[in-house]
Amino acid sequence: MSATVLSTLVSVVAVLIGEHTFEIGPAAVALFPIVWAVLLGGIVGVQRLRPVTGSTRAVSTVLLEISIVLFLARLGTDIGPSLAKFTHLGPAIVLQEVGHIFGTVILALPVAVGLGIGRAAIGATWSIDRESYLAFAIERFGVRSPEYRGVFSVWVLGSVFGALYISLLAGTLGSIGLFHPLALALGLGLGSGSMMLGGVGALSLIYPDRAAEITALAALSNLVTNLVGFYSGIFLALPLCRRLYAFWSRVFGRDDEGRRVRTPARTGGAEAEAEESRPAPEVVRDPELATPPRVQLLAYTVVGLGGLLVNALGTQRLTLGDVVGTAFLLALTRVCFALSRKLPAIPASVFVLALATLLSAPFAPTGAWLTATVGNLDAMLIGLPGLAMVGLTLGRDVQALRRLSWKIVVVALMTYTSSFIAAAALGQTALHL
Repeated sequence: MSATVLSTLVSVVAVLIGEHTFEIGPAAVALFPIVWAVLLGGIVGVQRLRPVTGSTRAVSTVLLEISIVLFLARLGTDIGPSLAKFTHLGPAIVLQEVGHIFGTVILALPVAVGLGIGRAAIGATWSIDRESYLAFAIERFGVRSPEYRGVFSVWVLGSVFGALYISLLAGTLGSIGLFHPLALALGLGLGSGSMMLGGVGALSLIYPDRAAEITALAALSNLVTNLVGFYSGIFLALPLCRRLYAFWSRVFGRDDEGRRVRTPARTGGAEAEAEESRPAPEVVRDPELATPPRVQLLAYTVVGLGGLLVNALGTQRLTLGDVVGTAFLLALTRVCFALSRKLPAIPASVFVLALATLLSAPFAPTGAWLTATVGNLDAMLIGLPGLAMVGLTLGRDVQALRRLSWKIVVVALMTYTSSFIAAAALGQTALHL
């Protein structure tokens, strides 16, 4: 598969480039293989010399889903052995989830309304808008609505640049020392596996002695967010966002098209009507890829081999245990995709984190064996080919990105930032109780 070859080559180059940090004032920016993989994958994804075709992107999407869930399975095996360490963090985990749910509404919404993006502000700021929120917005608001336009914009920016942005943000905040590293790890439970992976990589580089603890806590936080975040977003954050949108619209004197209420009707009226009648961007669909059992087996095999190769290069070691551990995690990944198809309301990422945590817990019969078997598998390296595939699919979204205004880009970055920082701040408050 050309997608596998490309993502593996990009990952190998990213590992060879290695880790680098440079200081900007009191902050340090951490550049590490995850950042390189996303950037290099993006360059390959948009270059015109030998364009990445729709069929290759379709393959990349299938492999990306498997790769990310495999990465989460490995993270789950870090949570299990650490469960006893986190029993005192119950209030912190609850509070960080409050930050994720309401941080965007409280902090990002007024910025969005003030910039004049109209009702798109609701879709852009009621959450960080991952795939489940995009599907809900299509059903709830329709693809021609301003609300959907806001959800789509934040989704596409997060899909393409989210891991890179969160890694830089987490690394900068971690180097300043404003937040405890465990509070930042709590804040990484954004509900996005790729964003969490980027943030964990940056924090692990800055706090190498606490890397295992940061990884496990971030994964646990992400599990909680995946379990309750979507439903809390729908039933709590969205209603609050709509009410506060009306309040901020009055404060800033804006109507639902983002125009100033006191501006004469003739000023900007035609532009507003054209914007309102213009259909919102649609999610570009690559060709459907048939996945009979033989193709599925091949896809899981190449993902596992790519992860093993990158892990061996990064750790300078390859053992029989690595092969067995990868095979076990792949089998668990396959089971969780099957469970997700039986229960569509629960994504495979939730199943795999929960099951991997339970299977690796000290009280489980498989706990000691599984922990020892996957011990040499670095979660960051296992997940690297998946993030390279994120970049490879960038060509699909180029047109949508070109249609985004600078205002929605600012709002999207504000949404990611406010969710992360609000959750970290509330988590830190609980850590010091």
